[in-house]
Amino acid sequence: MRQPASAPRQTSGVPPKKSLGQHFLTDPNILRKIVDAARLSTSDTVLEIGPGRGDLTRHIARAAGTVFAVEFDRRLIPSLQSDLGGLTNVHLVRGDALTFPFHRLPAGTAAVANLPYNVAVPILMRLVEERARFSRLVLMFQKEVADRITASPGTKDYGSLTLAVQYAMDAEILFKIAPGAFSPPPKVDSAVVRLAPLSAPRVKVRNERFLFSVIRAAFGQRRKTLRNALRSIADADSLSAGGKHADIDLSRRGETLSLDEFARLADFLFERKERKG
Repeated sequence: MRQPASAPRQTSGVPPKKSLGQHFLTDPNILRKIVDAARLSTSDTVLEIGPGRGDLTRHIARAAGTVFAVEFDRRLIPSLQSDLGGLTNVHLVRGDALTFPFHRLPAGTAAVANLPYNVAVPILMRLVEERARFSRLVLMFQKEVADRITASPGTKDYGSLTLAVQYAMDAEILFKIAPGAFSPPPKVDSAVVRLAPLSAPRVKVRNERFLFSVIRAAFGQRRKTLRNALRSIADADSLSAGGKHADIDLSRRGETLSLDEFARLADFLFERKERKG
């Protein structure tokens, strides 16, 4: 029998660890909103990364069929085992989300989490790479990271993170969260983002790795024009030909290019590189 989400917790005596980017979400209204946003049913398997004190875990467990809660901080494990022991559908795992074998999760798993601030972006990148395993993701980030994920070309928040997510997923900010909803309160606002993996990448390219090499180079020094920023990727003649082929003015900066424009330019440069051997 499942334990109600309002049951007393014992983990409150374990202080958050600043080095791990821990800010425990405690506001029950926000916890409910996150679970509602995930649209869970009892047939769902859910991955929660960083259960912390187990507050969100309890709400997820009420709505989902099975929950895998992956916690890195070994200090929290004994109390979580005690507090969540009555929830028969929760499986607590001591592990690192950056190395956790996501491929072992059932296809169609949902990810719901308040991600630790200091590793939120690397974890997101792993989830993007393993997107075939997931049906949907409802994740909390610092507001500035959420803005970067959902940014538009030409804005200050637009960058390689935006494009990496856009390539593989639809993303939308659902709502913002004030610092007072956490213990301890962070110094910045947070936001919950819902991501939906695409059935196929948003653009078709000849070499995905090369595409993102071009994107990273273009944003490596944001103030540089494409002609200068991409010198590590291709020679001047190839860049000039690529700009003409893709109809892209190389005096532009990377932050002004859409994903489709990056794809056209990268495909030309990759083909040229392959021909040259």
